[in-house]
Amino acid sequence: MQDFTVHNATVFTGTDVLTSASVRVANGCIQEVYASGTNTSQGIDLQGQWLVPGLVDLQLYGGSEVCLNESPTAETVAHIYQTHLKNGTTSVLPTLYSTSFEVMLEAVEAVRVLQQTNPNGVLGLHVEGPYINPEKRGVHSLAYVRPPVDAELDELLEKSRDAIRMLTIAPEIFPPEQLSRLIEQTCSSSIRLSLGHSNATYAEATAAFNAGMPLATHLYNAMRSFESRDPGSVGAIFDHPNVRASIVADGFHCDWAAIRIATRLLGERLFLISDAMFANPPRPSHALEDLVIQYTDGRYTNQEGRLAGSSITLLDAVRNCIRHVGVKPADAFRMASTVPAEIIGQGDTLGKIQAGFVANLLILTDDLRVAQVIANGQFQNRPI
Repeated sequence: MQDFTVHNATVFTGTDVLTSASVRVANGCIQEVYASGTNTSQGIDLQGQWLVPGLVDLQLYGGSEVCLNESPTAETVAHIYQTHLKNGTTSVLPTLYSTSFEVMLEAVEAVRVLQQTNPNGVLGLHVEGPYINPEKRGVHSLAYVRPPVDAELDELLEKSRDAIRMLTIAPEIFPPEQLSRLIEQTCSSSIRLSLGHSNATYAEATAAFNAGMPLATHLYNAMRSFESRDPGSVGAIFDHPNVRASIVADGFHCDWAAIRIATRLLGERLFLISDAMFANPPRPSHALEDLVIQYTDGRYTNQEGRLAGSSITLLDAVRNCIRHVGVKPADAFRMASTVPAEIIGQGDTLGKIQAGFVANLLILTDDLRVAQVIANGQFQNRPI
């Protein structure tokens, strides 16, 4: 463990912005946040640069070379983490798109290995599908998208309760009793249910949210849109007082104005994800069974021209929100760190710069590029 102090930082604490602040780190944790004095010789002078909480990405499929679906191993999980760590994402939920039950269980075991060795970096697994609506499947394979079966669901929950942290489903494809039971089971566990790849009506989505489903996956995309006579899933998300939604700010999934509207309506109920298929740098192409995607002009598309995840990191999304949407820096940092940490149940250890929190930190240059990444109190780049 490295013990150090930084001075003269512009610190986003998770709630406030402090100027000319000092942060002391020891034993991998933040020990103290205080106003910088005149004696800064014993420490690192940031000269006003941003010091923000390490970013927390709750949906990303791959690193620069491999995604979890094609190789559900601990090595792949480590690769995903290390790829995104370089750009300030210090905590991840590696994500699996619709696949076989066997691959789902392999991914559970792979993630579980990294949860044990790096619990503040790999928080668990996000399983997106396969229990989604075929009409809103996006690039998910019809060979794997399937209705839920009690025996499979029960086995999945039994074998992965400590590993799966998010499960994206389309609530309208579940029989009412089955959905009610699933919501009840997950509400008493660490699994967060999320509406996604769904054609749910406003009434169906609202009923699921009222029953206890707390999240929605990539707002606007792969869900029933808002219409004046049919508010759809999007309208239910906007109208509900508690549900929180992720959004992909890559310039392709949503118009910048659509993100701006969502930030105004949802406030701290909106959070950022990268949705990265590959990133840092993007892999040129990918083929797995019937999914064939290409990277062209900044985005991934399949053979039908449909978007297939993104090619960005979470820090790219933060910069996009600040530069193109008009989000204040503190709010963009919050959407990518504090809020997702709270959502995943780790708001008392991650996502803030406060005494007692894990020292997952990000130092940014004036143009919001990475100057230094600190994970578990350890400098990941050459020390400043």
